[in-house]
Amino acid sequence: MSNQPRAVLSRTRRPRLEQGHPWVYANEIERWEGEPSPGTLAEIVDARGKFLAVGYANPASQITLRVVSYTPLEAMDADFFRRRFETCASFRNRFIGHGASCRIVYGEADFLPGLIVDRFADILVVQVLTLGMENTRDAWLPMLVEVFRPAGVYERSDVGVRTLEGLEERTGILYGECPRYVEIEENGLRIEVDIEGGQKTGYFHDQRRNRASIAPLMTGWGERSGIRLEERETEQGRRRVPVNANGNVVTFPYWDGATVLECFAHTGSFTLHGCQYGAKKVTCLDVSAHAIETAQRNVERNGFSDRVEFVVEDAFEYLRRQVAGREERAARGRKDGGGQKVDTSKPLTSEGRTWDVIILDPPAFAKTKKAVAGACRGYKDINLHAMKLLNEGGFLVTASCSYHVRPDLFLETIQEAARDAGKTLRLIEWQGAGRDHPRLAGVEEGHYLKFGIFEVRSRSEL
Repeated sequence: MSNQPRAVLSRTRRPRLEQGHPWVYANEIERWEGEPSPGTLAEIVDARGKFLAVGYANPASQITLRVVSYTPLEAMDADFFRRRFETCASFRNRFIGHGASCRIVYGEADFLPGLIVDRFADILVVQVLTLGMENTRDAWLPMLVEVFRPAGVYERSDVGVRTLEGLEERTGILYGECPRYVEIEENGLRIEVDIEGGQKTGYFHDQRRNRASIAPLMTGWGERSGIRLEERETEQGRRRVPVNANGNVVTFPYWDGATVLECFAHTGSFTLHGCQYGAKKVTCLDVSAHAIETAQRNVERNGFSDRVEFVVEDAFEYLRRQVAGREERAARGRKDGGGQKVDTSKPLTSEGRTWDVIILDPPAFAKTKKAVAGACRGYKDINLHAMKLLNEGGFLVTASCSYHVRPDLFLETIQEAARDAGKTLRLIEWQGAGRDHPRLAGVEEGHYLKFGIFEVRSRSEL
């Protein structure tokens, strides 16, 4: 018989726990049998006293219990964490690759709620989000090192959610030696990760598969520029070579590549993938000068500097300005109802650029449920303006990491933007996070990342 306190759940609650959801909210608990100590284990039983699970408690939090086991568990000790970490390692080895840079511990989805661990080469970066994991760090840290054998472990628990658990933010080295900058390999690219100053743990592993999915968008644009393949005699013999409208051979190796705009670039990960897959020119934009500096170093280390331009600016303002420039040019080319030309005494602005592919990967716009309406206005705004700036038949690559914005709502918001822009969309790809970010079935909070690729066409051209 366990000496742990027991949380007896209400008869009228929804059976979320039995359906796999790992959280118990305060309003789902009918009574306590025994007094729970913050951060310690407690049994969870239904109204009839049937055992359901064991979780660690925090009476000060709305999420009062977080499940760690569906069988009796006396302690979250070293053996417990060793078993859990070995399971995490086996899973990543199967689906990502042995020793690959990826997320190796994903909180609730790995039955370790409140603990996030990302691997960057031989450095692990951890986030400790809850009181239960904070109280057991002396048990899990040695086992993390034993199972994954890193050169160093760095903590990035500088997240506001810790305050909801009554915890202060903290950062610093937990084990070994941790250089600030770590180089990782992703899809054949060399990428610098700033584990101290980068967003979250330093880099977003969740988009790895999605970044690779843009490959088919990056080539196939030469014909639009009047370039075609013709058989010509060359030093290597007779072969097909690119020839422009004047009949001259095109020597630029990326003549068939797309023009690409990446907004909210962070470290330039989509920019790098675009160049690797054959893009002709990429505009890499972020509001953070620090992020753009990192993106520049990443572009240089991969040899793409001649094809990338960098812009430090707010993406909303940049997109709006380009649209305004396009509309100004369009107005000068048509007559108004009275048959008079638009005033051309003022010089044209330098704005009004267009691209073959536009990538939108913004940070979360909705941190709470109350922020959803405002977030959707933001998503509609950037997607609407991006659609207006795409060349005919171009591709919109768009994402949302706001888990309060459900997938169907995000898709509906994109469709509303297309309607207002006079565009028709064809959905090419619709994905979530990669395999190193597994989801628990029935846990909607796990479906935070939405990623789509759309072909965008004007209705007037169909």
